[in-house]
Amino acid sequence: MSKGKKYGLIFSVIAIAGGLLYLGLGQFGQNLVYFFTPSEVVSFSPAYYGKKIRVGGMVVKGSLQVVPNSLKLNFTLTDGAATIPVEFEGIPPDLFKEGKGAVVEGYWDSQKQFHSNLIMAKHSEDYMPIEMKRAGVQLPKKDLLKTLQQ
Repeated sequence: MSKGKKYGLIFSVIAIAGGLLYLGLGQFGQNLVYFFTPSEVVSFSPAYYGKKIRVGGMVVKGSLQVVPNSLKLNFTLTDGAATIPVEFEGIPPDLFKEGKGAVVEGYWDSQKQFHSNLIMAKHSEDYMPIEMKRAGVQLPKKDLLKTLQQ
């Protein structure tokens, strides 16, 4: 192989690798959404209003309200230190319940209201697919004290 072909091949490989790296890192950074707590959200400056964010916390028991004749839900999300009101429109996941963990995606507005377009519900460690529940399968329950003593 001649010197010119070697340099051309090396230049081509570097150019392709550089292009792929640029595309990969550029798209990754633009699509990255951070996870905030309700305590962090309530202390946001106006610069955060209207920006797409994710907030994780527990759905406060007794706060879930379904708006009649619509797909709208209102509930409160907490991290134990602060709470935020959440407005959601759509069909929530089956695992979404009061007193359970959830991550909501949307934006915080100047009226201190979170508008969500996506709810991701967290399941407990004893999660079982619905098909197994319908079949009557029971998960073994471990005694916590026995587990800790071993």
